[in-house]
Amino acid sequence: MTHALATFETARQRAAVSGSAVLTAWRAQHGPETTRTPAIRAENDVHQNLTVDELAQRLGALATSYAGKAVTEDTARQVSAVYACVALIAGAVATLPLQVYERTPEGRKAIEHDYWWLLNEQPHTEISSATMWEYGVESRLYHGDTYLQILRPGLSSSRASGLMPHHPSRVRAFRDWNRGGKLLYRVQPEVGAMVVLDPADMIHVPGLGFDGLRSVSPITYAARQAIGTSMAAEEFSGRFFSGGARPDVALETDAKADPDQIAVLRATWQSRYGGTANANAGPVVLSGGLKMKQFSLSAEDSQLIATRAFQIEEICRIFGVPPHMVGHTDKATSWGAGVENMGRGFVKFTLQRHLVKIEQELNRKLWPTRSRYFVAFDVAGLERGDLKSENEALRIALGRAGEPGWMSQNDVRRIKNLPPVPQGDGLQSGAALEPGADSAGARTEPKKPDDGEPATA
Repeated sequence: MTHALATFETARQRAAVSGSAVLTAWRAQHGPETTRTPAIRAENDVHQNLTVDELAQRLGALATSYAGKAVTEDTARQVSAVYACVALIAGAVATLPLQVYERTPEGRKAIEHDYWWLLNEQPHTEISSATMWEYGVESRLYHGDTYLQILRPGLSSSRASGLMPHHPSRVRAFRDWNRGGKLLYRVQPEVGAMVVLDPADMIHVPGLGFDGLRSVSPITYAARQAIGTSMAAEEFSGRFFSGGARPDVALETDAKADPDQIAVLRATWQSRYGGTANANAGPVVLSGGLKMKQFSLSAEDSQLIATRAFQIEEICRIFGVPPHMVGHTDKATSWGAGVENMGRGFVKFTLQRHLVKIEQELNRKLWPTRSRYFVAFDVAGLERGDLKSENEALRIALGRAGEPGWMSQNDVRRIKNLPPVPQGDGLQSGAALEPGADSAGARTEPKKPDDGEPATA
């Protein structure tokens, strides 16, 4: 019996030190150690799901602001200014047409291409293109990066058959130093096994602070304090109004009060003046030498309204959105008046830095060996002004008052989504009409006079 116990204890200690021999043998044949290269094996061993830092970021442990609020994707989305800025930028990008063009000696030419459907209608069977672009831009604004996996019809095919967005927390870029530091992407989808993708199969649109692998999160890096302060001010405001919109007070007296009297007085005060339902209750009448002393600052004394207004401007400044475009209209905009000027300013100063990166990444991944085709967002709809100004501009483009035109009638009809008309592709030459010439420049014969009517030239 003693020998059997000694044998069992020896086996237990050996298993604790070196692990199960059967399990070790199985993992050597089927486990992560057989995945491609040692660098990828190490990456998979260390980062099966989330790293400690990534997990802490998700839980808010490393993103706590000075105001004591944890700033994460979920908590930042609850701040109205953050939600409005992200919704404005992501929604604007999602609604822009993404046209496919061909380079020609005469310039670019819009063409029909299979990729148009993927980029503008349905990149995947489960989502629409507008949803994909909105999700991708939202991921970039919250986490710093946009990840879209390029789906192929086969392993050896270079044609894209679809695009699949991935949450940034499920994608990790790393380098395989056994292959000269080649960049690879480890993706853990919501359903299915982890995969390692080549950069040719991943649309990666980084943000500001890109270090070659990933970008920093704007909300936890640049906007952490502003969002945290806004959350604290929101909580203080809610608690202030839930308490009847009255500051904290203390009832003091020179007389000695026993615990029962204090409890009854506290309960009576709370039942009469606690909560917003009793905010308009009548004045309190104190007796027995009781005096009321204000304990804390009021909303006006603490500059709550000014603080919340400043935090809105601070958050808008980080996202590059003018405050007036998210409903903060205390100050006038410096972009000029009118929808046209506001739309141009929004495209030029806010959207353009997002659109250019998306266009360049799509062009170099969808056509890696060709420069014949390219994609570009059409921002004409956002820059379009009022109907009167637009019609006046088109009239000038067609040519008027003898001025040469630089757009044809069919060009204008295409802008208005109208079908072309016969002989509508010509340009107005702008040549001044000679006396006696018709609109085509031909001379006309003098009108023959009738009886009693003088001749006219």
